Amino acid sequence: MRVLIAVAVLLMTARIALAAEPFAQASVDGKGDLVPGQQVHISVDIFVPDFFTSPPQYSLFELPNAVVTLPDERAQNLIRTVDGVQYSGIRRRYAVVPEAPGNFTLPEISIPLGYSRDGNPVKFEVKVPPVTFTVEGISGGSAQAQALAFAARGLQLDQSFDRDPAKLTAGDAFVRTITVFAEDTQAMLIPPVDIKAASGLRQYENPPRLEDNARHDTAAGSSRTQTVVYTADKAGNFDIPAITFSWFDIDGHKTQSASLPELKVTVSDVPPSQHVITPQVRDDARSPAARHALWLAPALLGVAIASMALLIWLSRLIIAWIEKAKKRRSGSLRGDLKRLRRIIHEGDDIGIYAALSQWAARLGHRSIAAWVSSEESQELAAQVETLELRLFRSGVAEIDRKRLSALIDIRPARERGPKASRLPELNPTLSRSGAAADVS
Repeated sequence: MRVLIAVAVLLMTARIALAAEPFAQASVDGKGDLVPGQQVHISVDIFVPDFFTSPPQYSLFELPNAVVTLPDERAQNLIRTVDGVQYSGIRRRYAVVPEAPGNFTLPEISIPLGYSRDGNPVKFEVKVPPVTFTVEGISGGSAQAQALAFAARGLQLDQSFDRDPAKLTAGDAFVRTITVFAEDTQAMLIPPVDIKAASGLRQYENPPRLEDNARHDTAAGSSRTQTVVYTADKAGNFDIPAITFSWFDIDGHKTQSASLPELKVTVSDVPPSQHVITPQVRDDARSPAARHALWLAPALLGVAIASMALLIWLSRLIIAWIEKAKKRRSGSLRGDLKRLRRIIHEGDDIGIYAALSQWAARLGHRSIAAWVSSEESQELAAQVETLELRLFRSGVAEIDRKRLSALIDIRPARERGPKASRLPELNPTLSRSGAAADVS
């Protein structure tokens, strides 16, 4: 009898061991009503018996009417016991930003990995089951508002100046820094602040600075910083228009707006020099005071001339420094473009797509689709679509690496030739939803 029990236990243990294979689970984080523009977190857990020999290779996927990213967050380690077998797990989160109301179903995702089986490393590909969530429309919002909504928590709009705009003289310049901080979003998703032109002032806007894992007081989130340099060429009173930034408050579930008031700029004339002293000549030219006055006037004149020369030299030095700074900024962008082109020529499809996403964010766009749309190039759109078909729909056509590299440039589209007709965005609406359904 004892022998039979022992044999049964051994057979059951062997059956469990043979049945132990990697598996995956997916879930939507958080509860409550979801709205267009809100970042939805999808947690994907991958489990293997024993331990991983190579980490899961999480990859991006395409979802119609949504932007999908894989934030640079630290993976979470998990441990679970199922039917007496201990599993090691890794969790990562996708961020999905729906662009319109409706039902969204993630496609089945294949994730390659490696794990230990009987002490030997084994390659495996786990299937992540589909998960569905529903996005409700914004109450009382128009169709355009539904599509353009930016949803977040705890948004803050701040500005600062490097000097007092009310105490300027003709020829002065001052720097205005505007920062948008928000929780539960990514920096690349924060829309740009619409900075209106100020009549009577010259202004130059630097490229925006995007920062994830930023902090505002005690809150953690993401930020977008824009800097504008204003120059006053003449005296007078000038007005810089007010700024309004609209967003959807996830906690309050309503549309909010943050604003910066109109700014008054006062510029005065350059004051006359206070260092000119009119010499007084005494009648008695033979006195010591008279002899002193004879050389004092030329000396003061020499000091004035030297001061003027110094001011001219300093102004030229400052102008040269500004030009060098502009060249350094341009050189940094050219360096990024050079690295992007090298990846296009030498990298794989996933690497090229990731590099294009970083390039779009570097230029201040929310997605690859927005960047392609701004370029107004049918050839560029066709090359990017071919790349997406290869990545997300098992397309067989090869991208023209040389042509794709040549189509990407630093210069705005308006400086490179006549406008072309606009192409559909990266995440198509109804026309491509059927193709996506075939993948899932």
